[in-house]
Amino acid sequence: MAYAILTLVLVAVDQLVKYLVLTYIPLGGHVPFIPYLLELTYVKNTGAAFSLFTQHTWLLTLVSLAMSVVLALALWKNFFRHPLGKVTLTLLLAGAVGNLIDRALRGFVVDMFNFLFMDFAVFNVADICVVVGGISAAVYYLFLAGKLEPGREEEQTDGTSDPDC
Repeated sequence: MAYAILTLVLVAVDQLVKYLVLTYIPLGGHVPFIPYLLELTYVKNTGAAFSLFTQHTWLLTLVSLAMSVVLALALWKNFFRHPLGKVTLTLLLAGAVGNLIDRALRGFVVDMFNFLFMDFAVFNVADICVVVGGISAAVYYLFLAGKLEPGREEEQTDGTSDPDC
């Protein structure tokens, strides 16, 4: 239940920021946020990360929907049993749902965070959730799951051991 609430809060924050950008910043407009570091720039993104697949928004919508379902099931079925593992899945789910809402309702994703100190893609709160959640989930699965989840280490080694030994 706590992970569902966290997911809803993160999606709400993502949608609130996008609403504020749509309401107060014209398309392509810039608003200072953190001097010399970050500005808010309203960008329509019809593609995926770094504007890949811009002509395939419908396909990205289906992929977002499928990933949202898979991640929700992984949380519900306790793919990760430790709270840290569940938080990584929650971040991924919130990011997938946040961008899914945009694609389904608007036909594009609203991006707004623009680094001033380097040339980087403009991104949003949902993108932050996906990146942080994805990296955290990989680190968790590779390095921590066997230590933090009783039985997971045995599950991983049982599949590779020789039953005749």
